[in-house]
Amino acid sequence: MTHPNQQGTTAVLLAAGSGSRLGLGPKALLPFRGRTLVEVLAGVLLDGGCRDVVIVLGAEAEKVRETTDLAKYTVAHNPDWQSGMGGSFRLGVAAAAAHDHVLIALVDQPGLTPETVSRLLAAHAPGRVTAAAYRGADGIIRRGHPLLLDATLRADAAASATGDAGARHFLRAHPELIDLVDCSDQSGGGDLDTPDQLGLLS
Repeated sequence: MTHPNQQGTTAVLLAAGSGSRLGLGPKALLPFRGRTLVEVLAGVLLDGGCRDVVIVLGAEAEKVRETTDLAKYTVAHNPDWQSGMGGSFRLGVAAAAAHDHVLIALVDQPGLTPETVSRLLAAHAPGRVTAAAYRGADGIIRRGHPLLLDATLRADAAASATGDAGARHFLRAHPELIDLVDCSDQSGGGDLDTPDQLGLLS
């Protein structure tokens, strides 16, 4: 039997960036666990209980399509990916099934696990934003990704996405809607942005 909160959640995997700071081409194509980062993370999102994954591509989208197997997912292309994450966020949310909750994930977080995803789905309450949180070296829990937007909030969140901000403006405007779920036992929640962080892929 499907958990009631797992019913109707589509994941949006933001994978449009060029990885310019990393200097190794699109992060989506970084080798990871014998495949590519985008393939592994899309599989993690399905394994965690999302019923579909929308993958938003941008930089070198044709190369990504040609060198990966994304047939089981919904793939959206953001030709304006250089304008920042906001456009990809809006595109991904629009491509998700109309009445679904939307779980936003980033392709540069190789520490994502099915347990983190299923934990967010199980914890989600109607009308809320449910976000993974991670404990820093200072012991403080901080909001990270993925984050689960209730179906009733996705339009407003998408409308506020601009430039390099996805849900950031919406979340700052509505802190009272956010529930944090501690996922520190699963990963550190780190982003893969610079060469010194390549250890996250091991």
